[in-house]
Amino acid sequence: MKLTRIGVAALAATALLLGCSDDDKTGPNGTAQVRVVHGSPDAPAVDVLVEGKEVLSDVSYLQSSPYLSVPAGTRNIRVNAANSTTTVINANAAVTKDYAYTVIATNLLASIEPLVLEDDLTAPAAGNIKVRLVHGAPNVGQVDIYVTAPGANLATATPTLTAVPFKAASGYLEVPAGNYQVRITPTGTKTVAIDTGALTLAAGQIRTGIAVEAPGGGTPLTALLLADRN
Repeated sequence: MKLTRIGVAALAATALLLGCSDDDKTGPNGTAQVRVVHGSPDAPAVDVLVEGKEVLSDVSYLQSSPYLSVPAGTRNIRVNAANSTTTVINANAAVTKDYAYTVIATNLLASIEPLVLEDDLTAPAAGNIKVRLVHGAPNVGQVDIYVTAPGANLATATPTLTAVPFKAASGYLEVPAGNYQVRITPTGTKTVAIDTGALTLAAGQIRTGIAVEAPGGGTPLTALLLADRN
């Protein structure tokens, strides 16, 4: 499995599950659900150690974990440059029981940081879906986001979200199940930077879409679509 120099919270979340025993998972402190996304476009691979034990190695850009059941509590996390003993992060991190999180390692390597989002996995109303949108492209300014029917004329469309800055996440938008197209433009323009094409979403599904850059940073931009709940 591959990841990268993810922020402290992100790495901690994945590592806690892999570094703990089954007894820990069912202990009195309870568990949280945590998913990790590597979203730092120019960050190199790293290894992750929990309480001094290596639990992840060679983690790379745009990879994500499934939701992991993580024992609630605090653990010491160290992040090393891959295949070395050079530590780049050394900290304690905590997760809270009965919560679900998505933790995105974001920004460029020189300023890499965790973006921690609390996930709402409760089912939408019958016949609906829920979609959350995240601006995760560090080299891109504010954007407008359009959620429309496939092929809708963008020239006459009104943005669903306007002036969204880097690291911002919308709440979950609940809409009827069906076919949609998400397009992202620089704020105040109709110049499409990201186009998902037609997306078919079935009733009950929950999705998080993240605007991301090409490996190394910059264009072409694309969208990473995560399944929060099927």
